[in-house]
Amino acid sequence: MAWIWITLAFALIAHLLLRALLWTQSNKRLPPGPRGFPILGNLHLLGKNPHHNLHKLAKKYGPLMHLRLGSVPTMVVSSPEVAEQFLKTHDLVFASRPPIEAAKHISYEQRNLTFAPYGPYWRNIRKMCTLELLSNAKINSFKSIRKEEVGLFVNFLKDASHNRTAIDLSAKISSLSADMSCRMVFGKKYMDKEFDDRGFKAVIQEGLVLAATPNIGEYIPYLAPFDLQGLTKRMKAVSKVFDAFFEKIIDEHMECKKEEGETKDFVDVMLGIMGLNEGEYHIDRPHIKAIILDMLVASMDTSATTIEWAMAELIKHPSAMKKLQEELEKAVGLNRAVEESDTDGLDYLDMVIKEAMRLHPVAPLLLPHESTEDCTVSGFHIPYKSRVIVNVWSIGRDPKVWTTHDPEDFVPERFLRSSVDVKGRDFQLLPFGAGRRGCPGMQLGLTVVRFIITQLVHCFDWELPGGMSPSELDMTEEFGLTTPKAKHLVVTPRYRLSE
Repeated sequence: MAWIWITLAFALIAHLLLRALLWTQSNKRLPPGPRGFPILGNLHLLGKNPHHNLHKLAKKYGPLMHLRLGSVPTMVVSSPEVAEQFLKTHDLVFASRPPIEAAKHISYEQRNLTFAPYGPYWRNIRKMCTLELLSNAKINSFKSIRKEEVGLFVNFLKDASHNRTAIDLSAKISSLSADMSCRMVFGKKYMDKEFDDRGFKAVIQEGLVLAATPNIGEYIPYLAPFDLQGLTKRMKAVSKVFDAFFEKIIDEHMECKKEEGETKDFVDVMLGIMGLNEGEYHIDRPHIKAIILDMLVASMDTSATTIEWAMAELIKHPSAMKKLQEELEKAVGLNRAVEESDTDGLDYLDMVIKEAMRLHPVAPLLLPHESTEDCTVSGFHIPYKSRVIVNVWSIGRDPKVWTTHDPEDFVPERFLRSSVDVKGRDFQLLPFGAGRRGCPGMQLGLTVVRFIITQLVHCFDWELPGGMSPSELDMTEEFGLTTPKAKHLVVTPRYRLSE
């Protein structure tokens, strides 16, 4: 007990020193923000869904807001104009990542692409991942995998249609995405039970929730040893599950090394650089596992979540579903399923995907950035080592930006004759982020999302169970680094093609 009081005393001293430092910087005009409590700062304001609460605070304090989360100065960005300042104008200053407790335990001391600090190691790993998994050539090489797995998925749904069986579409989309990701990254599929009794999705989602949950020990380091929220214990448990699975994957690949000329999967390529020195870094087994985890989670969870939300919105809005079906009927006809090549030039499909990503960005708070030096943004002083949070969920609901229709409504037509895109050039729509830390897997993600949505919409009509009307569909989010639906989408498919 005495240790707790001693620790709190040290924390109070640190708080007073921080206050003194901020006082000396007050003439440098920090962004506006709410007053905080001693030691905790503004941590209590984040709540259960931080992107919602930060959105409400931004209405009061403005699009660039300063919070003090424990001892960490934090800048919250909630408008496209300010986002452009951070992610384009001053991109290099804010291209790094802060130390994150979850990444320390789950992502092998931030050795992965997502959480690695900006520098030579990150640049080399990003280049390699892009070349070996995310380039246009690689995406095209995986086309047969996507076609085969989606074909199996459609056949399953056809059987459910014949039997008038309600299916958990969210779970099935997740399984499909996992199968495709495993084949691209590992070279073969793995059953859920081979990963963990809970399965891929459950463990990955727990990891994403842990990574997004505000951790008192991260913001008040003196309290970290006490693990007051029990987060560290849970992080270590999730880490053990991932580590055991990746050890198995690596051992399998080491035992069955590919010969010269044989097609290599991503793990084969990674093992080929193990033991090499990349600049000042020595690539070893933990690096390989961290990067494998990155590629698995990024390719699996983000696409599945986007497809789930898009389908939920289309089912909730039958007129939009009908318009997309009519566009597909005109392009493809009703006597065959959609091919990937058919998805090019489908304007309404593009509008649906943009609108789903606007309302339900996979990562509502982009992964945090960290300033590598003092900087002035929009006339405000941003101190060195500040954490920067871009609330793309809030930007997607800004009535000053989205003026043609209520920004809370799902209206794909708002993008009619609009040049706004999702690729990081238009800062009012940033589902993949922008700048140096923008998502390198954007093209693969869009390819998968477009192909699966068109299959689901073109091949099937969808009915909600128990006579539920579309307007009754629950659209509550489940919080995490990504935000899937809290309640799975359970529907009955009805096959509509004449083949």
